[in-house]
Amino acid sequence: MIVQPTEEQLDRAAQLIRSGALVAFPTETVYGLGANALDEEAVARVYAAKSRPWASPLIVHVSDAAMARSITVEWPPVAATLAERFWPGPLTMVLKKAPVIPALVTAGLDTVGIRIPAHPIALELIRRAGVPVAAPSANRFSQLSPTTAEHVQQALGEEVELILDGGPAQVGIESTVVSLWRHPPVILRPGMISQTDLEAVTGMRWEREVDLPKIVESPGMHPRHYAPRTPFYLLEPGAEKPPGRGRVIEMPSDPQAFAARLYSELHRADEEGWEWIAVTKPPDTPEWAGIIDRLRRASAPEN
Repeated sequence: MIVQPTEEQLDRAAQLIRSGALVAFPTETVYGLGANALDEEAVARVYAAKSRPWASPLIVHVSDAAMARSITVEWPPVAATLAERFWPGPLTMVLKKAPVIPALVTAGLDTVGIRIPAHPIALELIRRAGVPVAAPSANRFSQLSPTTAEHVQQALGEEVELILDGGPAQVGIESTVVSLWRHPPVILRPGMISQTDLEAVTGMRWEREVDLPKIVESPGMHPRHYAPRTPFYLLEPGAEKPPGRGRVIEMPSDPQAFAARLYSELHRADEEGWEWIAVTKPPDTPEWAGIIDRLRRASAPEN
């Protein structure tokens, strides 16, 4: 059920979270499917609703740095630096978890991904619930991420008790995920906070997950992800179109505008009945890294 985030509905949503039910809510990146991160049975409902593999860890959303520190066993100086600069915002930090976080949240790992979302509805929901909220994207596993309440309704329907409607997501792709327990720190999933941004703020060299052995300690690391139902292609500039009746989606030349529109455009094209859809590959530069990651995974062949 889609509802407006009135005082009454926010209180209702917070109570549902505390009682172990699932609530979908807007963040600045995409819509999340929220459950009480301290309640293992509630977290299991998230995996079931999404048909998500148990080996894929969840990101935990918190309302402030104090709540973040309460679910970790260490808070290194680099975490404090990043939190001060980028929180609230689309940055997830992976740190050693406290025992209060169930193993199911982290796929059995001893680390947990945490962020403070930069969306007033998300923050108010977490504050009123009074618990950290585990919230992957509110869609079926590996499918297109939702950037509107309607996308959530179409994907999950009756699996969700309540969907808080906060309008279209502004960032449009999932958060940058960084591992802070490794040295040097590692970008596990690129996003709209780039490697250049991270290095400028911390004065440190950062590595990328693509350059390291594969350890699934973050969401979004499966080869095929964020995929529409329609066959999707990432075209090199000037490349020939695939055969058949298809559509090349025209996208903005600015990375922020491109990211904000990407999933909504793919959702729209997915409903239009094409034999294929495609996007032309943007420049391979740091500010585009998160977008290119999503496009490559969305266009990867099915196993």
